[in-house]
Amino acid sequence: MNEKDVLMGQIQDKYSRFRGKNVLTATDFLDLNQQSIANGHTQEGIFYGGYEDAERKRLVFLPDYANLEDTIKVLKVTRAKEGRELTHRDYLGSLLAEGIKREKIGDILVRDDGADILVAAEVAEYLASNYSMAGRVSLKVEIGEVEDLDLSSQKTKEIKDTVSALRLDSVLSSAFGISRSKAQEAVKMGIVFLNGVQMNKSDKQVKEGDKLVIRGKGKACLREVSGKSKKDRIYIIVDRYI
Repeated sequence: MNEKDVLMGQIQDKYSRFRGKNVLTATDFLDLNQQSIANGHTQEGIFYGGYEDAERKRLVFLPDYANLEDTIKVLKVTRAKEGRELTHRDYLGSLLAEGIKREKIGDILVRDDGADILVAAEVAEYLASNYSMAGRVSLKVEIGEVEDLDLSSQKTKEIKDTVSALRLDSVLSSAFGISRSKAQEAVKMGIVFLNGVQMNKSDKQVKEGDKLVIRGKGKACLREVSGKSKKDRIYIIVDRYI
Protein backbone atom coordinates (compact mmCIF):
# COMPACT_ATOMS: atom_id res chain seq x y z
CA MET A 1 0.00 0.00 0.00
CA ASN A 2 1.50 3.36 -1.02
CA GLU A 3 1.63 6.60 0.98
CA LYS A 4 -1.45 8.03 -0.72
CA ASP A 5 -3.57 4.98 0.07
CA VAL A 6 -2.41 4.94 3.70
CA LEU A 7 -3.16 8.64 4.11
CA MET A 8 -6.59 8.40 2.50
CA GLY A 9 -7.42 5.41 4.68
CA GLN A 10 -6.54 7.40 7.81
CA ILE A 11 -8.65 10.33 6.63
CA GLN A 12 -11.61 8.06 5.94
CA ASP A 13 -11.31 6.56 9.43
CA LYS A 14 -11.37 10.04 10.99
CA TYR A 15 -14.31 11.09 8.86
CA SER A 16 -16.31 7.94 9.63
CA ARG A 17 -15.84 8.43 13.38
CA PHE A 18 -16.85 12.09 13.07
CA ARG A 19 -20.02 11.24 11.13
CA GLY A 20 -20.92 8.18 13.17
CA LYS A 21 -20.43 9.60 16.67
CA ASN A 22 -20.49 13.38 16.05
CA VAL A 23 -17.14 13.83 17.78
CA LEU A 24 -14.16 16.03 17.01
CA THR A 25 -11.52 14.14 15.04
CA ALA A 26 -8.29 15.26 13.40
CA THR A 27 -5.43 13.75 11.46
CA ASP A 28 -1.84 14.26 12.49
CA PHE A 29 -0.07 17.29 11.03
CA LEU A 30 0.22 16.99 7.25
CA ASP A 31 3.01 18.48 5.19
CA LEU A 32 2.24 20.37 1.98
CA ASN A 33 2.53 17.27 -0.18
CA GLN A 34 0.10 15.35 2.01
CA GLN A 35 -2.29 18.30 2.02
CA SER A 36 -2.23 18.28 -1.78
CA ILE A 37 -3.06 14.57 -1.78
CA ALA A 38 -5.93 15.08 0.67
CA ASN A 39 -7.28 18.21 -1.01
CA GLY A 40 -10.55 17.49 -2.73
CA HIS A 41 -11.19 14.44 -0.55
CA THR A 42 -11.73 16.27 2.72
CA GLN A 43 -15.45 15.47 3.13
CA GLU A 44 -16.32 18.44 5.35
CA GLY A 45 -12.81 18.64 6.80
CA ILE A 46 -10.91 21.85 7.49
CA PHE A 47 -7.14 22.24 7.16
CA TYR A 48 -5.88 23.97 10.30
CA GLY A 49 -2.35 24.75 11.44
CA GLY A 50 -2.95 27.33 14.16
CA TYR A 51 -2.45 30.45 12.03
CA GLU A 52 -3.15 31.58 8.49
CA ASP A 53 0.28 30.93 6.93
CA ALA A 54 1.02 27.68 8.73
CA GLU A 55 2.88 25.19 6.54
CA ARG A 56 1.97 22.06 8.49
CA LYS A 57 -1.74 21.54 9.15
CA ARG A 58 -4.15 19.01 10.60
CA LEU A 59 -7.28 17.98 8.72
CA VAL A 60 -10.02 18.55 11.27
CA PHE A 61 -13.60 17.23 11.24
CA LEU A 62 -15.47 19.66 13.42
CA PRO A 63 -18.88 19.10 15.06
CA ASP A 64 -20.97 22.18 15.83
CA TYR A 65 -20.15 22.17 19.54
CA ALA A 66 -16.33 22.07 19.16
CA ASN A 67 -13.60 24.54 18.19
CA LEU A 68 -10.63 24.20 15.85
CA GLU A 69 -8.42 25.48 18.65
CA ASP A 70 -9.17 22.31 20.62
CA THR A 71 -6.90 20.34 18.26
CA ILE A 72 -3.68 22.35 18.59
CA LYS A 73 -1.77 23.79 21.52
CA VAL A 74 1.27 26.06 21.62
CA LEU A 75 4.36 25.21 23.60
CA LYS A 76 5.68 28.57 24.81
CA VAL A 77 9.36 27.73 25.13
CA THR A 78 11.90 30.06 26.76
CA ARG A 79 15.57 29.12 26.64
CA ALA A 80 18.03 29.78 29.44
CA LYS A 81 19.58 33.25 29.08
CA GLU A 82 23.10 31.88 29.39
CA GLY A 83 22.50 29.34 26.62
CA ARG A 84 23.26 29.82 22.94
CA GLU A 85 20.59 30.74 20.41
CA LEU A 86 18.72 27.69 19.20
CA THR A 87 17.62 26.88 15.66
CA HIS A 88 14.59 25.18 14.19
CA ARG A 89 16.71 22.03 13.85
CA ASP A 90 17.67 22.14 17.54
CA TYR A 91 14.05 22.26 18.66
CA LEU A 92 12.83 19.63 16.22
CA GLY A 93 15.65 17.23 17.00
CA SER A 94 15.15 17.49 20.74
CA LEU A 95 11.39 16.96 20.41
CA LEU A 96 11.94 13.82 18.39
CA ALA A 97 14.42 12.65 21.03
CA GLU A 98 11.53 12.78 23.51
CA GLY A 99 9.85 10.05 21.49
CA ILE A 100 7.35 12.38 19.83
CA LYS A 101 6.55 11.53 16.22
CA ARG A 102 7.16 14.25 13.62
CA GLU A 103 3.48 14.04 12.69
CA LYS A 104 2.51 15.41 16.12
CA ILE A 105 4.55 18.59 15.61
CA GLY A 106 3.39 21.53 13.52
CA ASP A 107 5.27 24.68 12.68
CA ILE A 108 8.13 25.83 14.91
CA LEU A 109 8.39 29.62 15.17
CA VAL A 110 11.82 30.49 16.55
CA ARG A 111 12.25 33.62 18.68
CA ASP A 112 15.49 35.15 19.97
CA ASP A 113 14.65 33.95 23.49
CA GLY A 114 12.95 30.67 22.58
CA ALA A 115 10.21 29.40 20.31
CA ASP A 116 6.49 28.95 19.87
CA ILE A 117 5.95 25.33 18.88
CA LEU A 118 2.59 24.14 17.59
CA VAL A 119 1.80 20.60 18.67
CA ALA A 120 -1.14 18.23 18.60
CA ALA A 121 -3.27 18.90 21.68
CA GLU A 122 -3.00 15.27 22.78
CA VAL A 123 0.78 15.49 23.37
CA ALA A 124 0.93 18.98 24.91
CA GLU A 125 0.70 17.90 28.56
CA TYR A 126 3.38 15.24 28.13
CA LEU A 127 5.78 17.72 26.54
CA ALA A 128 5.10 20.41 29.12
CA SER A 129 6.16 17.93 31.81
CA ASN A 130 9.10 16.29 30.04
CA TYR A 131 10.57 18.65 27.45
CA SER A 132 13.34 20.54 29.21
CA MET A 133 16.46 20.57 27.03
CA ALA A 134 17.45 21.39 23.44
CA GLY A 135 20.99 21.52 22.14
CA ARG A 136 22.28 21.26 25.74
CA VAL A 137 20.35 24.42 26.61
CA SER A 138 17.80 24.34 29.44
CA LEU A 139 14.22 25.20 28.53
CA LYS A 140 11.18 26.48 30.37
CA VAL A 141 7.98 25.18 28.76
CA GLU A 142 4.40 26.32 29.26
CA ILE A 143 1.23 25.39 27.39
CA GLY A 144 -0.48 28.23 25.56
CA GLU A 145 -3.35 28.65 23.14
CA VAL A 146 -3.02 29.48 19.44
CA GLU A 147 -4.12 33.03 20.23
CA ASP A 148 -0.87 33.35 22.23
CA LEU A 149 1.31 32.82 19.15
CA ASP A 150 4.05 35.42 18.67
CA LEU A 151 3.92 35.83 14.90
CA SER A 152 6.10 38.94 15.06
CA SER A 153 9.08 36.64 15.59
CA GLN A 154 8.96 35.47 11.98
CA LYS A 155 11.98 37.01 10.28
CA THR A 156 12.10 37.79 6.58
CA LYS A 157 14.72 38.98 4.15
CA GLU A 158 13.58 41.52 1.57
CA ILE A 159 14.71 40.68 -1.96
CA LYS A 160 14.41 43.26 -4.74
CA ASP A 161 14.89 41.96 -8.27
CA THR A 162 13.61 42.04 -11.82
CA VAL A 163 12.17 39.15 -13.82
CA SER A 164 11.43 38.77 -17.51
CA ALA A 165 7.93 37.46 -16.70
CA LEU A 166 5.88 36.54 -13.64
CA ARG A 167 6.46 32.85 -14.27
CA LEU A 168 6.80 30.49 -11.34
CA ASP A 169 10.36 29.47 -12.24
CA SER A 170 11.48 33.09 -12.60
CA VAL A 171 10.07 34.19 -9.26
CA LEU A 172 11.45 31.07 -7.53
CA SER A 173 14.87 31.88 -8.96
CA SER A 174 14.78 35.37 -7.44
CA ALA A 175 13.24 34.31 -4.12
CA PHE A 176 15.62 31.42 -3.38
CA GLY A 177 18.78 32.50 -5.19
CA ILE A 178 18.83 29.59 -7.60
CA SER A 179 18.96 29.34 -11.39
CA ARG A 180 15.79 29.01 -13.43
CA SER A 181 16.87 25.52 -14.47
CA LYS A 182 17.17 24.52 -10.79
CA ALA A 183 13.73 26.03 -10.16
CA GLN A 184 12.30 24.03 -13.06
CA GLU A 185 13.94 20.89 -11.71
CA ALA A 186 12.35 21.50 -8.30
CA VAL A 187 8.93 21.80 -9.96
CA LYS A 188 9.47 18.51 -11.80
CA MET A 189 10.44 16.85 -8.51
CA GLY A 190 7.10 17.85 -6.99
CA ILE A 191 8.60 19.91 -4.16
CA VAL A 192 7.25 23.33 -5.18
CA PHE A 193 4.00 24.66 -3.75
CA LEU A 194 2.09 27.82 -4.64
CA ASN A 195 -0.40 28.94 -1.99
CA GLY A 196 -0.27 25.44 -0.55
CA VAL A 197 -0.94 23.65 -3.85
CA GLN A 198 1.68 21.42 -5.43
CA MET A 199 2.78 22.78 -8.81
CA ASN A 200 3.73 20.79 -11.91
CA LYS A 201 4.15 23.62 -14.43
CA SER A 202 7.12 26.00 -14.37
CA ASP A 203 5.31 28.60 -16.45
CA LYS A 204 2.45 29.02 -13.96
CA GLN A 205 1.73 32.74 -13.54
CA VAL A 206 2.44 34.18 -10.10
CA LYS A 207 0.73 37.27 -8.72
CA GLU A 208 1.26 39.76 -5.93
CA GLY A 209 0.59 38.20 -2.52
CA ASP A 210 1.25 34.61 -3.61
CA LYS A 211 3.12 32.35 -1.21
CA LEU A 212 5.88 30.09 -2.52
CA VAL A 213 7.50 27.05 -0.94
CA ILE A 214 10.33 24.81 -2.07
CA ARG A 215 10.35 21.88 0.32
CA GLY A 216 13.71 21.76 2.04
CA LYS A 217 14.61 25.35 1.12
CA GLY A 218 11.91 27.36 2.85
CA LYS A 219 9.11 29.74 1.94
CA ALA A 220 8.67 33.21 0.50
CA CYS A 221 5.97 35.67 -0.48
CA LEU A 222 5.78 37.83 -3.60
CA ARG A 223 5.00 41.05 -1.77
CA GLU A 224 5.02 43.59 -4.57
CA VAL A 225 5.00 43.89 -8.36
CA SER A 226 5.81 47.43 -9.46
CA GLY A 227 6.27 48.41 -13.08
CA LYS A 228 8.95 47.67 -15.65
CA SER A 229 12.55 48.64 -16.29
CA LYS A 230 13.87 50.21 -19.50
CA LYS A 231 14.71 46.69 -20.65
CA ASP A 232 11.07 45.68 -20.14
CA ARG A 233 11.80 43.57 -17.06
CA ILE A 234 9.32 43.50 -14.19
CA TYR A 235 10.31 44.88 -10.79
CA ILE A 236 9.41 42.60 -7.87
CA ILE A 237 9.90 42.57 -4.11
CA VAL A 238 9.94 39.20 -2.36
CA ASP A 239 9.92 38.48 1.38
CA ARG A 240 11.84 35.29 2.10
CA TYR A 241 11.38 33.72 5.51
CA ILE A 242 14.68 33.06 7.29
